[in-house]
Order: sequence, then C-alpha cells, then structure tokens
Amino acid sequence: MSEGMKPARTLDCIGLYCPQPLFQTREAIDSIEVGDLLEVLADDPAAEEDLKRFAKRTGHEIIEFERNGETLRFLIRRMK
Repeated sequence: MSEGMKPARTLDCIGLYCPQPLFQTREAIDSIEVGDLLEVLADDPAAEEDLKRFAKRTGHEIIEFERNGETLRFLIRRMK
C-alpha cells in the first residue's frame, strides 16, 4: 500500500456473496468522511464488477484494486 494511503475503515466481506458486499460497502462509505479511504476485502467473484460499477455510479474513486488468489482488495476514496 502506498504511503499515506491508510484506510479510515476496513470492511471484511470475505465469505459473503452478492449482494451483501455491495450493500455493506454502500453503508460503510457513508460512515466515513469525504476524502477518506475505505478498504474492502471480498472473495465473491461478482464483487469486482459490482463495486467498480458502484464507485463509478456514485462518484467515488477506486484508488487501488488488487487480486490475490481468490481475495479481492479495493481501496475506495469517498468523494462526496
């Protein structure tokens, strides 16, 4: 992770399947301040497309996306 990119909150959605990672991400992003980062961990293959679409549709920014085996890691900046 880049220096200065510490998430304000980490959301662990490992073991959860669509639509739970999306619902929980929506709630979690609302719980942090504008400009803060939310780290989301998921292993649902649908989460990649769902969360990328969510960020684009809601105006938030995916700063980082990693795939490590089955685990997906998103770093999302709350933009508004």
